[in-house]
Amino acid sequence: MSETFEVVAQQRTDEGKGASRRLRRQGLVPGIVYGGHQDPLMISVVHSDLIHQLEQESFYSSLLDLKVGDGGTKVVLKDLQRHPAKPFILHVDFQRVSMEEKLRMTVPLHFENETSAVGVKKGGVVSHNVTEVEVTCLPGALPEYIAVDMARMEVGDIIHVSDLVLPEGVELTHALEPETPVVMIHAGYGGAAGAEEGEGGDTAGGETAG
Repeated sequence: MSETFEVVAQQRTDEGKGASRRLRRQGLVPGIVYGGHQDPLMISVVHSDLIHQLEQESFYSSLLDLKVGDGGTKVVLKDLQRHPAKPFILHVDFQRVSMEEKLRMTVPLHFENETSAVGVKKGGVVSHNVTEVEVTCLPGALPEYIAVDMARMEVGDIIHVSDLVLPEGVELTHALEPETPVVMIHAGYGGAAGAEEGEGGDTAGGETAG
């Protein structure tokens, strides 16, 4: 189960672009809370607090405790609108969750043992094709990330979507085909295998992915 964060918000009644601009001038981010078989709720959150929380990767795929006045509810982050040129959050969307109803969420992949993978040590170069996947699960099973163990990968090996090891109670959606490559190790310049065996005269030396 992923980490739990607390988000403190205030209810707002003013709507429209003018009201949103006023909130932003006050250092607040306009937002909305929807779902959970309830009416949408207009809120605002302190911009500096939200920016600080967004620096933590797990915030994007965790259950959040949203506090509005004296009340609270479980939510997940569903959408962010960022300023195209400045480090500002313009709007934020949260979705209410029920612990008995499945969620559809995007979670990151963590590539473990990448630098120590067999193929990398032989001069292979790592290519990441997928860095996050969409899953469905109950909120209590929501993973902070999905681990991809690369320790035994040789040059030429590929891990596909169908090879991912999912936590119990977590399923992939059909957003990606099962045979979609997730990560691969291919020969470096000069050929990793040839460089390993001292073949062919001059070699450029393999690259190592970090």
